[in-house]
Amino acid sequence: MKAPAISVIIPAYGVAAMLPDALDSLLAQDRDDWEAIVIDDGDARVAAAVEPYARDSRIRFLQTENGGLPTARNRAIAAARAPLISLLDGDDVYLPGYVSAMIAAIETSPTVGFASCDALYFGHDRVGERFSTYCPQATPATLERVLRRQFNIFICTTMRRAAVDAIGGFDAGLKSAEDLDLWLRLLEAGWDLAYVPQPLAQYRRRPGQMSSNSVVMNQSEMMVYEHARQRLEGRPEQAVAIEMYDRTAKLLEAELGLGRVRAGATGEGVNMLRAAEVHKRSLRWRIAMLLIRIAPGLAGPLIRLRDKI
Repeated sequence: MKAPAISVIIPAYGVAAMLPDALDSLLAQDRDDWEAIVIDDGDARVAAAVEPYARDSRIRFLQTENGGLPTARNRAIAAARAPLISLLDGDDVYLPGYVSAMIAAIETSPTVGFASCDALYFGHDRVGERFSTYCPQATPATLERVLRRQFNIFICTTMRRAAVDAIGGFDAGLKSAEDLDLWLRLLEAGWDLAYVPQPLAQYRRRPGQMSSNSVVMNQSEMMVYEHARQRLEGRPEQAVAIEMYDRTAKLLEAELGLGRVRAGATGEGVNMLRAAEVHKRSLRWRIAMLLIRIAPGLAGPLIRLRDKI
């Protein structure tokens, strides 16, 4: 069998019902020299979703015990046969030109270790809007800009297998933000990022997905920035990693404070919100905290109103 040009890694835990959309988007690509590795990460429902595609030899299925998203991706990458690795979550889809555009972008220079793009939202909200509208992609995509989240790398990214292997793959110790951690380590290692500004994928918005769990996201991002701080000793970007750690710590404190208010521990929650300096975020927060200081009993109703907006 001829080796594929690109291996598409598709973790599918918890998204078996949406997996056909992802696989159909691969079948619609304008290049056919790809392989797809679907990994269930311990989800018994995935096998039935993959079975209708079993006749296509390009689509392979890995059954494993649950190990979490970073471990699942690492396992699938280890089984890949192509020199390029592309990521596609089981609930997202590629637009038809994704594979050809990513291969072209990464082949522009041997110093390009990975390539990414813009995307369109679909699902329960933001339908048709661009990823870059909410998550800026200000070029050039330097290490400092990725650290500061001034350039946000979309998850549907294609990487050189050699680059991923050289940095040890995804960090299995992270519950979330493992993609940010990988992007930082690739840039720290000297690889360039190529960017295609056109939307080449669709990102599904749905209730309950990992990116909506702000507490876990912030906890994981703090770990990412702390690890970056340690690795960047002696480099100018270390100060940025420290700054982002502190900023994320305040975001976490605010989320925990909101949780305490929702749970009825109003005084404790409001103190946490003050410590997180939420009044500096926006005029709306400044007004809310002023009202809460005047009438503490308003904290619960105001937070519930915020949750509905």
